[in-house]
Amino acid sequence: MITKLFYNASIYTPVDHGSPAAGLAQSEIKHFEHGAVLVKNGMIADIGEENKVISRTGSEKIHQKIDCKGRCFIPGFVDPHTHMCFARTREGEFEQRIQGIPYLEILKQGGGILSSVRAVAQADEDELFEVTIKNMLSALKTGTTTLEIKSGYGLDTENELKMLRVIKKVAEHTPLDVVPTFLGAHAVPLEYIDNPDAFVNLVVDEMLPAVKDQGIAEYCDVFCEQGVFSLSQSRKILKASQGLGLGIKIHADEVNDLGGGGLAAELGAVSADHLLAVSTENIDKMAKAGVIATLLPATAYSLRKPCARAKHMIERGLAVALATDCNPGSSYTWSMPFIFGLAVMNMGLSPAQALTASTLNSAYVLGMEKQAGSLDKGKQADFLMLEGKTPSILAYNAGGCPVKAVYKLGEPVSLN
Repeated sequence: MITKLFYNASIYTPVDHGSPAAGLAQSEIKHFEHGAVLVKNGMIADIGEENKVISRTGSEKIHQKIDCKGRCFIPGFVDPHTHMCFARTREGEFEQRIQGIPYLEILKQGGGILSSVRAVAQADEDELFEVTIKNMLSALKTGTTTLEIKSGYGLDTENELKMLRVIKKVAEHTPLDVVPTFLGAHAVPLEYIDNPDAFVNLVVDEMLPAVKDQGIAEYCDVFCEQGVFSLSQSRKILKASQGLGLGIKIHADEVNDLGGGGLAAELGAVSADHLLAVSTENIDKMAKAGVIATLLPATAYSLRKPCARAKHMIERGLAVALATDCNPGSSYTWSMPFIFGLAVMNMGLSPAQALTASTLNSAYVLGMEKQAGSLDKGKQADFLMLEGKTPSILAYNAGGCPVKAVYKLGEPVSLN
């Protein structure tokens, strides 16, 4: 058994009460000013003030001692909403949006998601692997130790399964924990544009059973939005997913208040994501149902839209998580420090609320709360050493990445 002691650290961690942190609990942070973490075989064996941790080790042999030199220690970031598996970027569409063409109009013209669908269909698994692993390692370098990757650029059974195979393969070739999500209902293919219900039937009758048989995806997601999938279509897909034992999520109320947040509450989804246009009524329904709001401030930034009402959601008792939405169209970033900074500066969250949203609550979104999200005994030793004294450095160091070191299971996987 390898035992390591990380000492002389300023440790900040959300408090895990056994459920997503909502309301006042979202601001609850434990701080050990002169802290230490004892790691045994990649797991946290003890944590607290340095003198107390050392006294509890007694005569136990410590194989390695790491002086953190007073730097801030936080849990590794958990990114619960990404589309990192794609074939090509879409810089041209970025210029279209800058010129004022709405995202949904680009999609209607066969661009957007449909452009990425064509690229994935033309790419083989090796090409997808190379792009995806590059994105993942970039995320790791900026402090992400656990993340989700969605399919959704296939839109047919063969290519959706291909994407999920690639997602499984990259998980086996990087240190990150990866949670795969099936997003076959990401857009309506052009050949079904006049009969979207037929495509919904294809997702339910063919794709979902094949995904279940493949056994890779843990969740199913759907893009519930005007001009994409309606409430009734989304309900049909998500209920079929639940019937197959998959967890469910929903892209909800990103552009229009269609009621996707209310549908998430109705079905007991683990999360509703985006929520730029969600109503207060449906915020309250989600809070009551225990749905987590996964907010994506880099997407609002890229689309030049007002951010989701994060502070209002927290005040209404809705647990808030943060994610990059890393994708080749509307949010080409893998940097959780950037997301943290946007949450503080553009959404009005306190650093404590942003820390909880980007670690503990995000871990609950992925069902990884027993392994990640906070620094507690029995959890994985996934943590970050920051070039600063407090988590505020993540917002204060605008445009930078103050992540000095990334540790996964107690091992350094990125030293910056």
